[in-house]
Amino acid sequence: MPRIDESLEFIPVRIAVLTVSDTRSLEEDRSGQTLVDRIARAGHVLADRRIIRDERAQIADQLRAWVADPGVDVIISTGGTGLTGRDVTVEAHRDVYEKEIEAFATVFTLISMEKIGTSAVQSRATGGVAGGTYLFALPGSPGACKDAWDAILEKQLDYRHRPCNFVEIMPRLDEHLRRK
Repeated sequence: MPRIDESLEFIPVRIAVLTVSDTRSLEEDRSGQTLVDRIARAGHVLADRRIIRDERAQIADQLRAWVADPGVDVIISTGGTGLTGRDVTVEAHRDVYEKEIEAFATVFTLISMEKIGTSAVQSRATGGVAGGTYLFALPGSPGACKDAWDAILEKQLDYRHRPCNFVEIMPRLDEHLRRK
């Protein structure tokens, strides 16, 4: 049964938030703010926050910069995961991933189905790993960000979560790069 093991110490992780939008400013970024608020409430550290236009190369460049930054453990983007021509966040994430976490999209879809029914098929949420950093792309709505954080990320980014979590394997994410 999933649970929090209170005998273990909480380990805060450093999380960068990227909003992908052609129109939003920081003041209007409700999805990004939803994530920032939840990150703080959970006891994690906001490592950085940016807004970038829906341009695949720019998104991938920002993701790579944060992957290379030792002060960032996790990147969460919001926006640009839909089906329109300007929605290129998923492609940018996949340009950066070394490994994709396929089950993240599946679990997110199951959670979304409970809230929005078959409209969940229009989301292309994704997760992956690169350079020892976790990356997650969420839809650009506050509701989707709440659902992903509350049902998946809050638990998986808590070292005390059992039976397993993302934090406990962080030291081994880039072990293949150390093998020579």
